[in-house]
Amino acid sequence: MDLTAVEGAADLIDAETEAQRRQALRQLDGVLGRKVADWRDRLIDLLAGAEAALDFADEGDVDDSALDAALHAKARAIRDDIDHALADSRRGERLREGYVVVLSGPPNAGKSTLLNALSQRDAAIVSAIPGTTRDLIEIRCDLGGLPIIIVDTAGLRDTTDPVEAEGIRRTRNRMDQADLVLALQPNDEPHDPANVLPDRTIRVQTKSDLGVAVNGVLAVSALTGAGIDNLLRFIEARAEQALGGGDALITRQRHRDGLTRCSRHLSRILSGPALPELLAEDLRLAVRALGEVAGRVGVEDMLDRLFSGFCIGK
Repeated sequence: MDLTAVEGAADLIDAETEAQRRQALRQLDGVLGRKVADWRDRLIDLLAGAEAALDFADEGDVDDSALDAALHAKARAIRDDIDHALADSRRGERLREGYVVVLSGPPNAGKSTLLNALSQRDAAIVSAIPGTTRDLIEIRCDLGGLPIIIVDTAGLRDTTDPVEAEGIRRTRNRMDQADLVLALQPNDEPHDPANVLPDRTIRVQTKSDLGVAVNGVLAVSALTGAGIDNLLRFIEARAEQALGGGDALITRQRHRDGLTRCSRHLSRILSGPALPELLAEDLRLAVRALGEVAGRVGVEDMLDRLFSGFCIGK
């Protein structure tokens, strides 16, 4: 087992939903480990050829072409594969951590009441007094096998109360980091259709039992339960679209950092002419970055490939 497989075992123990379990099993089965091993094996071949061309150019079976366009073509193919794996919108990390849905809106918009309705328990204090919620309250739930984190927040308004202002600051930070923001607006307050919401933000009309719902807007009533199932299905659909079904290749920030460093070193090789020594050094660093992902760091593999592939010293 390489390090990624061991991490898969740890993720399997911690899995709370079916999608997390499937992703952990893929890691434990070595899906990422085998891919990284393939990339590393191909890079070691390039590095062995580059080292031979640098240090043993007088040997009869060493080809100086190891440092020419053929190397660049192979390095580009590996770099493109890695970049494709990285361009996954961080699905794996988000599945491990949970899809974050933030309830936002003015005071008394029904955020805490809706949180309690969605969690089916009294997770947050509900009061008619504006500004009751001053800190973030999170609940975790399982929707269709996907891990969802729903966050109740402080009401957004201008205030001179330093404690409430700190709660509002935390609310805005959490909104910036959220996967989905539900902008709650009570039915008994005027609706401004010209108010354009930012990306990842959906308007939800609360207290729908007090009046007529606005067309094209999700409407719920935590008091009667109307619209709650529709809202849950909407959140599940958005989470499934963002997270997939547990088929991500990269599942941790550590993996992403290592692959990003590898891609960066390969991009330097492809950026233009460079001294052969610098080219070989970038190959070494690219191999090392992949080795860190899998938990294998050292020069033994490259030396084995070098001396087995060329008749050096014979």
